[in-house]
Amino acid sequence: MQGAPISLLLADDDFDDCDLFSEALSELSIATSLLIVNDGEQLMRLLSENVSNLPDILFLDLNFPKKAGFDCLSAIKRDEQLKSLFVVIFSTSLDEHMAEELYNHGAHYYICKPVEFSILKKRIMQILRIVENGNLERPGIHDFVLRDN
Repeated sequence: MQGAPISLLLADDDFDDCDLFSEALSELSIATSLLIVNDGEQLMRLLSENVSNLPDILFLDLNFPKKAGFDCLSAIKRDEQLKSLFVVIFSTSLDEHMAEELYNHGAHYYICKPVEFSILKKRIMQILRIVENGNLERPGIHDFVLRDN
């Protein structure tokens, strides 16, 4: 017997990236539900209005209109009702210094958006398996960034 689908919230303003994420998710073998928001203010409003029904995983882009992803992460981790949210940074670039700052602000993992669709599916599946297995503790800083090599 399977449990409830893993609920995902993707916060990303790039519609092509959202479509690719959704397509990759549809090809995976784990039951999920996906909600997408396209700016930081929309994200924070949605979370604050649904504190009793938070998603299992938030995939958070950093470059966002209205309220940057880093600012959203900081606000989430300062809020008593939101701070336990499992947050995966999902960004187009990887800056080691920024990754360390994101880790220090409470993000669980950092994924640099892969160019290859197969790697995108692999990274999403990796996160889904972590959550499915109940391993919600943050890794050490050296395992924080999920890399292709």
